[in-house]
Amino acid sequence: MSEKSYLLAIDNGTQSVRALLFDLQGNLVGKGKVELQAYYSAQPGWAEQDPEYYWRSLGEACQQLWQQVDIDRRLIKGVSLTTQRGTLIHVDAQGKPLRPAILWLDQRRAEVRDRLKGPWAWLFKLARAEDAVAHFRAQAEVNWVAQNQPQIWAQTHKVLLLSGFLSHRLCGRFVDSLACCVAYLPFDYKRLRWAAPRDWKWQAMPVRRELLPELFQPGERLGQISAAASRQTGIPEGLPLIAAGADKACEVLGAGGVEPSTACLSYGTTATINTTRSRYLEVTRLIPPYPAAIPGHFNTEVMIFRGFWMVSWFKQEFGQRETARARELGVEPEALFDELVNAVPPGSMGLMLQPYWSPGIREPGLEAKGSIIGFGDVHTRAHLYRAILEGLAYALRQGKERIEQRSGTRITRLRVSGGGSQSDAAMQLTADIFGLPAERPHVYETSGLGAAIDCAVGLGLHPDFPTAIAAMTRTGRVFQPDPQAQQTYQRLYREVYLRMYQQLRPLYLRIRAITGYPA
Repeated sequence: MSEKSYLLAIDNGTQSVRALLFDLQGNLVGKGKVELQAYYSAQPGWAEQDPEYYWRSLGEACQQLWQQVDIDRRLIKGVSLTTQRGTLIHVDAQGKPLRPAILWLDQRRAEVRDRLKGPWAWLFKLARAEDAVAHFRAQAEVNWVAQNQPQIWAQTHKVLLLSGFLSHRLCGRFVDSLACCVAYLPFDYKRLRWAAPRDWKWQAMPVRRELLPELFQPGERLGQISAAASRQTGIPEGLPLIAAGADKACEVLGAGGVEPSTACLSYGTTATINTTRSRYLEVTRLIPPYPAAIPGHFNTEVMIFRGFWMVSWFKQEFGQRETARARELGVEPEALFDELVNAVPPGSMGLMLQPYWSPGIREPGLEAKGSIIGFGDVHTRAHLYRAILEGLAYALRQGKERIEQRSGTRITRLRVSGGGSQSDAAMQLTADIFGLPAERPHVYETSGLGAAIDCAVGLGLHPDFPTAIAAMTRTGRVFQPDPQAQQTYQRLYREVYLRMYQQLRPLYLRIRAITGYPA
Protein backbone atom coordinates (compact mmCIF):
# COMPACT_ATOMS: atom_id res chain seq x y z
CA MET A 1 0.00 0.00 0.00
CA SER A 2 1.57 3.27 -1.14
CA GLU A 3 1.66 6.13 1.36
CA LYS A 4 1.20 8.49 -1.56
CA SER A 5 -2.25 7.31 -2.55
CA TYR A 6 -5.12 9.78 -2.36
CA LEU A 7 -8.90 9.60 -2.59
CA LEU A 8 -11.21 12.31 -3.93
CA ALA A 9 -14.57 12.64 -2.16
CA ILE A 10 -17.23 15.00 -3.51
CA ASP A 11 -19.81 16.12 -0.94
CA ASN A 12 -22.82 18.01 -2.33
CA GLY A 13 -24.84 19.15 0.66
CA THR A 14 -27.69 21.63 1.00
CA GLN A 15 -25.50 24.63 1.84
CA SER A 16 -22.32 23.90 -0.16
CA VAL A 17 -20.48 21.47 -2.41
CA ARG A 18 -16.97 20.39 -1.41
CA ALA A 19 -14.20 18.58 -3.26
CA LEU A 20 -12.15 16.85 -0.56
CA LEU A 21 -8.82 15.08 -0.94
CA PHE A 22 -7.97 12.48 1.72
CA ASP A 23 -4.98 10.24 2.27
CA LEU A 24 -5.27 6.64 3.45
CA GLN A 25 -4.90 7.69 7.10
CA GLY A 26 -8.04 9.85 6.92
CA ASN A 27 -6.16 13.16 6.85
CA LEU A 28 -7.78 15.96 4.86
CA VAL A 29 -5.08 17.02 2.40
CA GLY A 30 -7.01 19.63 0.42
CA LYS A 31 -10.45 21.17 0.07
CA GLY A 32 -12.35 23.16 -2.52
CA LYS A 33 -15.66 24.60 -1.37
CA VAL A 34 -18.42 26.47 -3.20
CA GLU A 35 -21.28 27.94 -1.17
CA LEU A 36 -24.71 27.18 -2.61
CA GLN A 37 -27.95 29.06 -2.70
CA ALA A 38 -29.83 26.28 -0.93
CA TYR A 39 -33.00 26.63 -3.03
CA TYR A 40 -35.42 29.06 -4.59
CA SER A 41 -39.19 29.16 -4.23
CA ALA A 42 -41.37 29.78 -7.27
CA GLN A 43 -44.36 29.43 -4.93
CA PRO A 44 -44.71 29.47 -1.12
CA GLY A 45 -43.48 26.21 0.39
CA TRP A 46 -41.63 25.09 -2.73
CA ALA A 47 -37.89 24.37 -2.61
CA GLU A 48 -36.28 23.89 -6.03
CA GLN A 49 -32.88 24.27 -7.63
CA ASP A 50 -31.43 24.07 -11.14
CA PRO A 51 -29.63 20.70 -11.43
CA GLU A 52 -27.08 22.29 -13.77
CA TYR A 53 -26.21 24.67 -10.93
CA TYR A 54 -25.12 21.69 -8.83
CA TRP A 55 -22.99 20.36 -11.68
CA ARG A 56 -21.34 23.73 -12.35
CA SER A 57 -20.65 24.20 -8.63
CA LEU A 58 -19.14 20.72 -8.41
CA GLY A 59 -16.75 21.64 -11.21
CA GLU A 60 -15.84 24.92 -9.49
CA ALA A 61 -15.15 23.12 -6.19
CA CYS A 62 -12.82 20.68 -7.96
CA GLN A 63 -10.98 23.50 -9.74
CA GLN A 64 -10.54 25.28 -6.39
CA LEU A 65 -9.06 22.09 -4.95
CA TRP A 66 -6.49 21.77 -7.74
CA GLN A 67 -5.39 25.36 -7.12
CA GLN A 68 -4.79 24.56 -3.44
CA VAL A 69 -2.88 21.28 -3.62
CA ASP A 70 0.38 20.59 -5.38
CA ILE A 71 0.24 16.87 -6.06
CA ASP A 72 0.53 14.62 -9.06
CA ARG A 73 -3.10 13.80 -9.87
CA ARG A 74 -1.98 10.33 -10.95
CA LEU A 75 -1.66 9.59 -7.22
CA ILE A 76 -5.46 9.94 -6.86
CA LYS A 77 -6.75 6.37 -7.05
CA GLY A 78 -10.51 6.89 -7.13
CA VAL A 79 -13.52 9.17 -6.68
CA SER A 80 -16.61 8.78 -4.50
CA LEU A 81 -19.71 10.93 -4.16
CA THR A 82 -22.07 11.75 -1.30
CA THR A 83 -25.02 14.14 -1.51
CA GLN A 84 -28.00 15.52 0.34
CA ARG A 85 -30.85 13.05 0.55
CA GLY A 86 -34.30 13.08 -0.99
CA THR A 87 -33.65 15.62 -3.79
CA LEU A 88 -35.33 14.38 -6.99
CA ILE A 89 -34.52 15.16 -10.64
CA HIS A 90 -36.43 14.15 -13.80
CA VAL A 91 -34.20 13.73 -16.86
CA ASP A 92 -34.48 12.74 -20.52
CA ALA A 93 -32.55 9.95 -22.27
CA GLN A 94 -29.41 12.11 -22.44
CA GLY A 95 -29.58 12.94 -18.73
CA LYS A 96 -30.74 16.50 -19.37
CA PRO A 97 -33.03 17.84 -16.60
CA LEU A 98 -36.65 18.33 -17.66
CA ARG A 99 -37.54 20.57 -14.72
CA PRO A 100 -35.89 21.99 -11.58
CA ALA A 101 -34.81 19.57 -8.87
CA ILE A 102 -37.32 19.22 -6.02
CA LEU A 103 -35.39 19.40 -2.75
CA TRP A 104 -35.98 17.47 0.44
CA LEU A 105 -37.09 20.77 2.04
CA ASP A 106 -40.01 21.14 -0.41
CA GLN A 107 -43.45 21.24 1.23
CA ARG A 108 -45.81 20.78 -1.72
CA ARG A 109 -48.20 17.85 -1.55
CA ALA A 110 -49.74 15.60 -4.17
CA GLU A 111 -53.42 14.74 -4.00
CA VAL A 112 -54.28 11.31 -2.61
CA ARG A 113 -57.16 10.56 -4.91
CA ASP A 114 -57.98 6.91 -4.27
CA ARG A 115 -57.22 4.10 -1.87
CA LEU A 116 -54.79 1.28 -2.44
CA LYS A 117 -56.40 -1.84 -3.86
CA GLY A 118 -56.16 -5.49 -2.91
CA PRO A 119 -54.78 -6.97 0.35
CA TRP A 120 -52.57 -3.96 1.06
CA ALA A 121 -55.66 -1.83 1.76
CA TRP A 122 -56.99 -3.96 4.59
CA LEU A 123 -53.49 -4.74 5.93
CA PHE A 124 -52.77 -1.03 6.40
CA LYS A 125 -56.23 -0.49 7.86
CA LEU A 126 -55.63 -3.35 10.31
CA ALA A 127 -52.25 -1.86 11.27
CA ARG A 128 -53.79 1.63 11.64
CA ALA A 129 -51.22 2.82 9.12
CA GLU A 130 -53.54 4.44 6.58
CA ASP A 131 -52.48 7.97 7.59
CA ALA A 132 -48.80 7.08 7.23
CA VAL A 133 -49.37 5.57 3.77
CA ALA A 134 -51.42 8.60 2.69
CA HIS A 135 -48.60 10.84 3.94
CA PHE A 136 -46.08 8.85 1.85
CA ARG A 137 -48.23 9.25 -1.27
CA ALA A 138 -48.77 12.96 -0.67
CA GLN A 139 -45.07 13.54 -0.09
CA ALA A 140 -43.94 11.61 -3.18
CA GLU A 141 -42.60 14.19 -5.64
CA VAL A 142 -43.26 11.89 -8.60
CA ASN A 143 -46.98 11.93 -7.76
CA TRP A 144 -47.04 15.73 -7.77
CA VAL A 145 -45.20 15.94 -11.10
CA ALA A 146 -47.45 13.31 -12.72
CA GLN A 147 -50.57 15.13 -11.50
CA ASN A 148 -49.51 18.73 -12.17
CA GLN A 149 -46.98 18.49 -15.00
CA PRO A 150 -48.12 15.49 -17.06
CA GLN A 151 -46.13 16.64 -20.09
CA ILE A 152 -42.92 16.51 -18.00
CA TRP A 153 -43.86 13.10 -16.67
CA ALA A 154 -44.51 11.79 -20.19
CA GLN A 155 -41.02 12.91 -21.27
CA THR A 156 -39.23 11.46 -18.21
CA HIS A 157 -36.64 8.82 -19.09
CA LYS A 158 -35.22 8.46 -15.57
CA VAL A 159 -36.13 9.65 -12.09
CA LEU A 160 -32.85 10.28 -10.28
CA LEU A 161 -31.75 11.40 -6.87
CA LEU A 162 -29.11 14.14 -6.86
CA SER A 163 -26.51 11.40 -6.31
CA GLY A 164 -27.72 9.57 -9.42
CA PHE A 165 -27.78 12.76 -11.49
CA LEU A 166 -24.20 13.68 -10.56
CA SER A 167 -23.05 10.06 -11.01
CA HIS A 168 -24.42 10.17 -14.57
CA ARG A 169 -22.58 13.43 -15.20
CA LEU A 170 -19.35 11.95 -13.86
CA CYS A 171 -19.40 8.57 -15.61
CA GLY A 172 -22.14 8.72 -18.27
CA ARG A 173 -24.20 5.87 -16.78
CA PHE A 174 -27.60 5.90 -15.05
CA VAL A 175 -26.31 4.38 -11.81
CA ASP A 176 -26.46 5.12 -8.09
CA SER A 177 -25.49 3.67 -4.73
CA LEU A 178 -28.29 1.86 -2.91
CA ALA A 179 -27.05 3.63 0.23
CA CYS A 180 -28.23 6.92 -1.33
CA CYS A 181 -31.83 5.71 -1.62
CA VAL A 182 -33.56 7.79 1.04
CA ALA A 183 -36.58 9.22 -0.78
CA TYR A 184 -40.23 8.72 -1.61
CA LEU A 185 -39.49 6.07 -4.23
CA PRO A 186 -40.32 2.34 -4.47
CA PHE A 187 -37.27 1.15 -2.54
CA ASP A 188 -37.26 -1.93 -0.28
CA TYR A 189 -35.37 -0.77 2.81
CA LYS A 190 -35.30 -4.24 4.33
CA ARG A 191 -33.79 -6.02 1.32
CA LEU A 192 -31.81 -2.97 0.16
CA ARG A 193 -32.98 -2.97 -3.45
CA TRP A 194 -35.78 -1.61 -5.59
CA ALA A 195 -39.11 -2.98 -4.39
CA ALA A 196 -40.44 -6.31 -5.64
CA PRO A 197 -43.09 -6.14 -8.39
CA ARG A 198 -46.00 -6.72 -5.99
CA ASP A 199 -44.87 -4.21 -3.36
CA TRP A 200 -47.54 -1.61 -2.49
CA LYS A 201 -45.21 1.28 -3.37
CA TRP A 202 -45.61 0.61 -7.11
CA GLN A 203 -49.35 1.04 -6.64
CA ALA A 204 -48.83 4.24 -4.62
CA MET A 205 -46.96 6.08 -7.40
CA PRO A 206 -46.68 5.97 -11.21
CA VAL A 207 -42.98 5.03 -11.34
CA ARG A 208 -41.98 1.98 -13.38
CA ARG A 209 -38.79 0.00 -12.80
CA GLU A 210 -37.25 1.14 -16.11
CA LEU A 211 -37.46 4.76 -14.93
CA LEU A 212 -35.01 4.07 -12.08
CA PRO A 213 -31.21 3.75 -12.18
CA GLU A 214 -29.18 0.59 -11.61
CA LEU A 215 -28.14 0.28 -7.96
CA PHE A 216 -24.78 -0.79 -6.54
CA GLN A 217 -23.47 -1.63 -3.06
CA PRO A 218 -21.22 0.86 -1.26
CA GLY A 219 -17.68 0.15 -2.41
CA GLU A 220 -18.71 -1.21 -5.82
CA ARG A 221 -17.60 0.46 -9.04
CA LEU A 222 -20.21 2.68 -10.70
CA GLY A 223 -18.10 3.52 -13.74
CA GLN A 224 -15.17 5.73 -14.63
CA ILE A 225 -14.72 9.47 -15.06
CA SER A 226 -15.66 10.40 -18.61
CA ALA A 227 -13.74 12.75 -20.91
CA ALA A 228 -16.52 15.35 -20.64
CA ALA A 229 -16.53 15.15 -16.82
CA SER A 230 -12.75 15.44 -16.78
CA ARG A 231 -12.90 18.64 -18.84
CA GLN A 232 -15.50 20.11 -16.46
CA THR A 233 -13.84 19.10 -13.18
CA GLY A 234 -10.17 18.46 -13.83
CA ILE A 235 -10.55 14.96 -12.38
CA PRO A 236 -8.33 12.60 -14.40
CA GLU A 237 -10.24 10.77 -17.14
CA GLY A 238 -10.71 7.05 -16.51
CA LEU A 239 -10.49 7.30 -12.72
CA PRO A 240 -12.86 4.79 -11.02
CA LEU A 241 -16.09 6.19 -9.56
CA ILE A 242 -16.89 4.14 -6.44
CA ALA A 243 -20.34 3.94 -4.81
CA ALA A 244 -20.59 5.54 -1.36
CA GLY A 245 -23.84 6.63 0.36
CA ALA A 246 -26.07 9.55 1.27
CA ASP A 247 -24.57 12.33 3.39
CA LYS A 248 -25.93 11.13 6.73
CA ALA A 249 -24.85 7.52 6.07
CA CYS A 250 -21.37 8.68 5.11
CA GLU A 251 -21.25 11.01 8.11
CA VAL A 252 -21.91 8.08 10.46
CA LEU A 253 -19.17 6.04 8.77
CA GLY A 254 -16.70 8.94 8.74
CA ALA A 255 -17.34 9.58 12.44
CA GLY A 256 -16.44 5.95 13.14
CA GLY A 257 -19.89 5.14 14.53
CA VAL A 258 -20.12 1.54 13.40
CA GLU A 259 -20.76 -0.28 16.70
CA PRO A 260 -24.40 -0.58 17.85
CA SER A 261 -23.38 0.86 21.23
CA THR A 262 -22.08 4.06 19.61
CA ALA A 263 -24.58 6.74 18.60
CA CYS A 264 -23.70 9.33 16.00
CA LEU A 265 -25.34 12.71 16.40
CA SER A 266 -25.44 14.91 13.32
CA TYR A 267 -25.83 18.58 14.13
CA GLY A 268 -26.69 19.69 10.62
CA THR A 269 -29.62 21.38 8.86
CA THR A 270 -31.50 18.24 9.87
CA ALA A 271 -30.41 16.89 13.26
CA THR A 272 -30.26 13.11 13.58
CA ILE A 273 -29.16 10.35 15.91
CA ASN A 274 -28.02 7.12 14.29
CA THR A 275 -26.66 3.75 15.23
CA THR A 276 -25.31 1.17 12.79
CA ARG A 277 -26.32 -2.48 12.86
CA SER A 278 -26.40 -5.50 10.60
CA ARG A 279 -30.07 -6.26 11.34
CA TYR A 280 -33.13 -4.42 10.00
CA LEU A 281 -34.82 -2.64 12.91
CA GLU A 282 -37.68 -0.14 12.85
CA VAL A 283 -37.18 2.25 15.76
CA THR A 284 -40.60 3.74 14.98
CA ARG A 285 -43.14 1.28 13.59
CA LEU A 286 -43.45 1.49 9.77
CA ILE A 287 -40.58 4.00 9.55
CA PRO A 288 -37.65 2.01 8.12
CA PRO A 289 -33.98 2.28 9.03
CA TYR A 290 -31.96 3.72 6.17
CA PRO A 291 -29.16 2.01 4.24
CA ALA A 292 -25.76 2.41 5.87
CA ALA A 293 -22.61 3.23 3.92
CA ILE A 294 -21.38 -0.28 4.81
CA PRO A 295 -22.81 -3.08 2.63
CA GLY A 296 -25.64 -5.03 4.28
CA HIS A 297 -25.94 -2.65 7.23
CA PHE A 298 -28.61 -0.24 8.41
CA ASN A 299 -28.70 3.11 10.20
CA THR A 300 -31.42 3.28 12.84
CA GLU A 301 -32.19 6.97 12.57
CA VAL A 302 -34.32 9.35 14.59
CA MET A 303 -34.61 12.71 12.85
CA ILE A 304 -35.40 16.24 14.01
CA PHE A 305 -36.33 17.65 10.64
CA ARG A 306 -35.45 21.31 11.15
CA GLY A 307 -32.51 20.61 13.46
CA PHE A 308 -29.77 23.20 13.32
CA TRP A 309 -31.82 25.14 10.80
CA MET A 310 -33.28 26.60 14.01
CA VAL A 311 -29.84 27.92 14.93
CA SER A 312 -29.55 29.55 11.49
CA TRP A 313 -33.05 30.97 11.99
CA PHE A 314 -32.03 32.46 15.34
CA LYS A 315 -28.88 34.00 13.88
CA GLN A 316 -30.84 35.53 11.02
CA GLU A 317 -33.66 36.89 13.16
CA PHE A 318 -31.85 37.80 16.40
CA GLY A 319 -28.11 37.48 15.86
CA GLN A 320 -27.20 40.40 13.62
CA ARG A 321 -25.17 42.00 16.43
CA GLU A 322 -22.85 38.99 16.86
CA THR A 323 -22.59 38.41 13.11
CA ALA A 324 -21.51 42.02 12.49
CA ARG A 325 -19.09 41.98 15.43
CA ALA A 326 -17.56 38.72 14.19
CA ARG A 327 -16.84 40.35 10.83
CA GLU A 328 -15.10 43.25 12.59
CA LEU A 329 -13.00 40.91 14.73
CA GLY A 330 -12.24 38.52 11.87
CA VAL A 331 -13.58 35.49 13.78
CA GLU A 332 -16.31 32.97 13.10
CA PRO A 333 -19.79 34.04 14.37
CA GLU A 334 -20.10 30.71 16.21
CA ALA A 335 -17.43 31.83 18.68
CA LEU A 336 -19.55 34.80 19.73
CA PHE A 337 -22.72 32.75 19.88
CA ASP A 338 -20.91 30.39 22.26
CA GLU A 339 -20.46 33.43 24.50
CA LEU A 340 -24.27 33.81 24.51
CA VAL A 341 -24.71 30.18 25.58
CA ASN A 342 -22.09 30.38 28.31
CA ALA A 343 -23.72 33.51 29.76
CA VAL A 344 -26.79 31.44 30.70
CA PRO A 345 -26.94 28.62 33.30
CA PRO A 346 -27.83 25.02 32.33
CA GLY A 347 -31.61 24.77 31.92
CA SER A 348 -31.93 28.35 30.64
CA MET A 349 -33.69 29.35 33.87
CA GLY A 350 -36.68 27.19 33.02
CA LEU A 351 -37.11 28.14 29.37
CA MET A 352 -37.97 24.87 27.59
CA LEU A 353 -38.17 24.39 23.84
CA GLN A 354 -39.62 21.47 21.88
CA PRO A 355 -38.10 21.51 18.35
CA TYR A 356 -41.06 20.26 16.30
CA TRP A 357 -40.93 23.23 13.90
CA SER A 358 -41.92 20.75 11.18
CA PRO A 359 -44.52 18.02 11.81
CA GLY A 360 -43.54 14.37 12.05
CA ILE A 361 -45.33 11.26 10.85
CA ARG A 362 -45.95 9.10 13.91
CA GLU A 363 -43.82 10.23 16.90
CA PRO A 364 -44.52 13.18 16.82
CA GLY A 365 -47.57 13.10 14.58
CA LEU A 366 -48.68 15.14 11.61
CA GLU A 367 -50.30 17.70 13.91
CA ALA A 368 -47.10 18.51 15.83
CA LYS A 369 -45.86 22.07 16.28
CA GLY A 370 -42.93 23.66 18.00
CA SER A 371 -43.37 25.14 21.44
CA ILE A 372 -41.50 27.25 23.99
CA ILE A 373 -42.71 27.37 27.58
CA GLY A 374 -41.49 28.91 30.81
CA PHE A 375 -40.95 32.53 29.74
CA GLY A 376 -40.29 35.11 32.43
CA ASP A 377 -39.03 38.68 32.53
CA VAL A 378 -35.47 37.44 33.19
CA HIS A 379 -35.20 35.79 29.80
CA THR A 380 -33.11 37.29 27.00
CA ARG A 381 -31.91 36.35 23.52
CA ALA A 382 -29.14 34.35 25.17
CA HIS A 383 -31.65 32.22 27.09
CA LEU A 384 -33.61 31.58 23.88
CA TYR A 385 -30.48 30.56 22.00
CA ARG A 386 -29.40 28.15 24.72
CA ALA A 387 -32.95 26.77 24.95
CA ILE A 388 -32.82 25.96 21.21
CA LEU A 389 -29.61 23.95 21.67
CA GLU A 390 -30.99 22.25 24.76
CA GLY A 391 -34.29 21.42 23.04
CA LEU A 392 -32.49 19.74 20.15
CA ALA A 393 -30.36 17.73 22.57
CA TYR A 394 -33.45 16.70 24.59
CA ALA A 395 -35.17 15.50 21.39
CA LEU A 396 -32.12 13.51 20.32
CA ARG A 397 -31.79 12.00 23.80
CA GLN A 398 -35.40 10.87 23.47
CA GLY A 399 -34.39 9.31 20.15
CA LYS A 400 -31.48 7.56 21.89
CA GLU A 401 -33.81 6.04 24.47
CA ARG A 402 -36.21 4.92 21.74
CA ILE A 403 -33.35 3.19 19.89
CA GLU A 404 -32.19 1.53 23.11
CA GLN A 405 -35.70 0.35 23.94
CA ARG A 406 -36.33 -1.12 20.48
CA SER A 407 -32.88 -2.64 19.99
CA GLY A 408 -32.09 -3.86 23.49
CA THR A 409 -28.61 -2.36 23.07
CA ARG A 410 -27.39 0.29 25.51
CA ILE A 411 -25.69 3.29 23.92
CA THR A 412 -22.46 4.10 25.77
CA ARG A 413 -20.63 6.45 23.38
CA LEU A 414 -21.56 9.60 21.46
CA ARG A 415 -19.87 10.87 18.32
CA VAL A 416 -21.05 14.34 17.26
CA SER A 417 -20.46 15.79 13.80
CA GLY A 418 -22.02 18.37 11.47
CA GLY A 419 -21.80 22.15 11.60
CA GLY A 420 -23.17 22.41 15.13
CA SER A 421 -20.40 20.16 16.47
CA GLN A 422 -17.94 23.03 15.97
CA SER A 423 -19.56 24.84 18.89
CA ASP A 424 -17.83 23.90 22.17
CA ALA A 425 -20.90 25.07 24.07
CA ALA A 426 -23.20 22.78 22.07
CA MET A 427 -20.82 19.86 22.63
CA GLN A 428 -20.69 20.48 26.38
CA LEU A 429 -24.45 20.73 26.90
CA THR A 430 -24.87 17.60 24.75
CA ALA A 431 -22.57 15.70 27.13
CA ASP A 432 -24.49 17.11 30.10
CA ILE A 433 -27.96 16.27 28.75
CA PHE A 434 -27.03 12.76 27.64
CA GLY A 435 -24.85 12.07 30.67
CA LEU A 436 -22.19 10.66 28.35
CA PRO A 437 -18.88 11.92 26.98
CA ALA A 438 -19.44 13.72 23.66
CA GLU A 439 -16.66 12.95 21.20
CA ARG A 440 -15.81 15.22 18.28
CA PRO A 441 -14.21 13.36 15.33
CA HIS A 442 -10.68 14.35 14.30
CA VAL A 443 -11.89 15.94 11.06
CA TYR A 444 -14.89 18.17 10.43
CA GLU A 445 -15.66 16.74 6.96
CA THR A 446 -16.99 13.41 8.22
CA SER A 447 -19.45 12.79 5.37
CA GLY A 448 -16.65 13.25 2.85
CA LEU A 449 -14.41 11.00 4.93
CA GLY A 450 -17.10 8.30 4.96
CA ALA A 451 -17.28 8.46 1.17
CA ALA A 452 -13.48 8.20 1.03
CA ILE A 453 -13.59 5.09 3.25
CA ASP A 454 -16.05 3.46 0.81
CA CYS A 455 -13.67 4.37 -2.00
CA ALA A 456 -10.60 2.98 -0.19
CA VAL A 457 -12.26 -0.37 0.54
CA GLY A 458 -13.78 -0.61 -2.93
CA LEU A 459 -10.37 -0.14 -4.53
CA GLY A 460 -8.65 -2.57 -2.16
CA LEU A 461 -6.45 0.17 -0.66
CA HIS A 462 -7.70 -1.08 2.69
CA PRO A 463 -8.69 -4.77 2.77
CA ASP A 464 -12.02 -4.35 4.56
CA PHE A 465 -14.21 -1.86 6.40
CA PRO A 466 -12.95 -2.57 9.95
CA THR A 467 -9.36 -1.97 8.80
CA ALA A 468 -10.26 1.18 6.89
CA ILE A 469 -12.32 2.59 9.78
CA ALA A 470 -9.51 1.89 12.26
CA ALA A 471 -6.95 3.56 9.98
CA MET A 472 -8.98 6.56 8.81
CA THR A 473 -11.18 7.61 11.79
CA ARG A 474 -10.26 8.72 15.29
CA THR A 475 -11.51 10.90 18.11
CA GLY A 476 -10.54 14.53 18.46
CA ARG A 477 -11.65 16.49 21.53
CA VAL A 478 -13.87 14.79 24.13
CA PHE A 479 -16.34 16.76 26.32
CA GLN A 480 -17.08 15.18 29.72
CA PRO A 481 -20.46 15.66 31.48
CA ASP A 482 -20.54 18.17 34.33
CA PRO A 483 -22.26 16.38 37.28
CA GLN A 484 -24.15 19.44 38.53
CA ALA A 485 -25.45 20.40 35.08
CA GLN A 486 -26.30 16.76 34.39
CA GLN A 487 -28.48 16.63 37.50
CA THR A 488 -30.42 19.75 36.44
CA TYR A 489 -30.95 18.43 32.93
CA GLN A 490 -32.02 15.02 34.16
CA ARG A 491 -34.91 16.51 36.13
CA LEU A 492 -35.96 18.94 33.39
CA TYR A 493 -35.88 16.18 30.78
CA ARG A 494 -37.78 13.59 32.86
CA GLU A 495 -40.23 15.87 34.65
CA VAL A 496 -40.92 18.48 31.96
CA TYR A 497 -39.65 17.76 28.44
CA LEU A 498 -41.02 14.21 28.15
CA ARG A 499 -44.47 15.44 29.17
CA MET A 500 -44.66 18.45 26.85
CA TYR A 501 -45.82 16.80 23.63
CA GLN A 502 -48.61 14.71 25.16
CA GLN A 503 -49.82 17.67 27.22
CA LEU A 504 -49.85 19.99 24.19
CA ARG A 505 -51.01 17.52 21.54
CA PRO A 506 -54.77 18.18 22.07
CA LEU A 507 -54.06 21.89 21.56
CA TYR A 508 -52.05 21.19 18.39
CA LEU A 509 -55.00 19.21 17.03
CA ARG A 510 -57.36 22.11 17.77
CA ILE A 511 -54.97 24.57 16.11
CA ARG A 512 -54.87 22.40 13.00
CA ALA A 513 -58.66 22.06 12.95
CA ILE A 514 -59.13 25.83 13.24
CA THR A 515 -56.34 27.10 10.95
CA GLY A 516 -55.73 24.16 8.59
CA TYR A 517 -51.99 24.28 9.42
CA PRO A 518 -50.18 21.97 9.22
CA ALA A 519 -52.27 20.35 6.49
